[in-house]
Amino acid sequence: MTYVIAEPCVDVLDKACIDECPVDCIYEGDRMLYIHPDECVDCGACEPVCPVEAIYYEDDTPDEWNKEPTNYTKANVDFFDELGSPGGASKVGKTSHDPQWIKDLPPQGE
Repeated sequence: MTYVIAEPCVDVLDKACIDECPVDCIYEGDRMLYIHPDECVDCGACEPVCPVEAIYYEDDTPDEWNKEPTNYTKANVDFFDELGSPGGASKVGKTSHDPQWIKDLPPQGE
């Protein structure tokens, strides 16, 4: 199990969670942030600092964000298909690996 970042993060990218993560496992895409499922140590430090309440323990992710076509648990895995496990987000910086359906979402928060 791991933590998942869901829809409220799209186009917000607050990054408070990045500052709290002790293992540097929260990566930045063009439209949202993603938690690397293999690097996350399930400490939960990211969850309470998220100002838009976008971070959930995988089993607690609301159904509307955890099933097709908006499966954010899957999006947090798919983001790393090409990227792999680089061993820390600070080594990578912002990347354009958002899953296609995230790229295709209408602008959020307008």
